[in-house]
Amino acid sequence: MIVRPRLHWLRMLFIWRGSVLPRIMPQLITVTLLALLVTLFHGQLYHLKVPLTFVPFTLIGVALAVFLGFRNNASYDRYWEGRKLWGVILSESRTLTRQFLTLVQGENVTQQRDFVLILIAMVHSLRHQLRATDASSDLQRLLPPDLVPALVSARFPTNLLVLHLARHLQQQRQQQQLDFILAAQMEQSLAKITEAISGCERLSSTPLPYTYVVILHRTAYLYCFLLPFGLVDAIGWTTPIMVAFIAYTFFALEEISDELEEPFGTSANDLPLESMCVMIETTLCEMLGDKNLPEPTQPVDYVLL
Repeated sequence: MIVRPRLHWLRMLFIWRGSVLPRIMPQLITVTLLALLVTLFHGQLYHLKVPLTFVPFTLIGVALAVFLGFRNNASYDRYWEGRKLWGVILSESRTLTRQFLTLVQGENVTQQRDFVLILIAMVHSLRHQLRATDASSDLQRLLPPDLVPALVSARFPTNLLVLHLARHLQQQRQQQQLDFILAAQMEQSLAKITEAISGCERLSSTPLPYTYVVILHRTAYLYCFLLPFGLVDAIGWTTPIMVAFIAYTFFALEEISDELEEPFGTSANDLPLESMCVMIETTLCEMLGDKNLPEPTQPVDYVLL
């Protein structure tokens, strides 16, 4: 996620870091050079005039802008839903920790810490699972050594950690340290966490329909490559400037949609899962009374991972 202060309107025009411009620059230069060549040769190709006007581009451009806007909204909905799901994980983790620390009778400090560390490990495990990275270091740091091998080799380790939390509550009920009604309330928090995890897995494994993405990609590029032939007779030497501006808008919208479509990745505009995991770990450790807390994650080049 990009984190930077609001700048003056003039400086905003020249921002490089945090913009999608570096990623669309090759195709933008290609389209602009093509428009420059079309302008120099007055829209002729091998001494044949390409009979295009700006009228069809006006109609197609409006439709293309609407469809790109729709795709951008669909991608942002996925991004915002992912953020809400992680908000549920934060809220229910705090609730479950508070309930375990205050409602379980006769619980010693070691058992309380073990429960909370499993909860923290579950959050880090979900981050690694969604980003397809190695969770071994975080699991070894937070969990007993006998639990780690089975989790590292599992396909869905986060769900196994939720199961460990549920078994911990079951043990407290069997030892009559937790009332049945209170245990049912804590199970509701676990159920909401499980639902949020399943929602994250659904977003991660279900992209937008590929054929829909392809047709928008092809239409945008064909539109921008043919646009100079339709504008050169009407606006003359300003054709490359207008083509570059229109191509930047379409290419940038498509690139932003691609990034937001997968909200759990490591691109500049994706959710800062690492920062959120550190924040959840910090708030749960504070509830345990720890003083040595993790340092907040700092943005690198205005990007928070």
